[in-house]
Amino acid sequence: MRSKLFLCALVVASVAYAREPKTYQTGKLLQMDSVACGVDEKNGKSFAGEMLGTDAGHKKTRELLCQEYVLQSDKVIYRIRPRDEKHPVLLPVGEHAQFRLQKDKMLLRVEDLDNKEREYIVVSMTPRTDSSTAEVTTPRLNHLQ
Repeated sequence: MRSKLFLCALVVASVAYAREPKTYQTGKLLQMDSVACGVDEKNGKSFAGEMLGTDAGHKKTRELLCQEYVLQSDKVIYRIRPRDEKHPVLLPVGEHAQFRLQKDKMLLRVEDLDNKEREYIVVSMTPRTDSSTAEVTTPRLNHLQ
């Protein structure tokens, strides 16, 4: 009797802690742009040069570029950047991708690439205005017209 009660409690506990399967939205990677995302500065000074006063006070600056992708879903167009800036993976443009939003990040995976889930930062979201998704509304006239 006790073993049946224990087994039943174990089944109820496992069902209670079971997570729902992860639901993904689908979209298409339309394009990739290189956008300015910072500046890399190298100082021309060395420790010995500063102590002796022989170093010039110039800096070498270089603009850093980051990958920014356009991902089109059924209702929204997302502009996203890789969260890992040091080792970004080049995504195949024109391919379909699966994604889900989790808190402040987008988790994206491309089946044709390696099916790994990678983190991206959502830079902007724009609703789609295609003829198939746009709602027909009547124009409103204001008091000046």
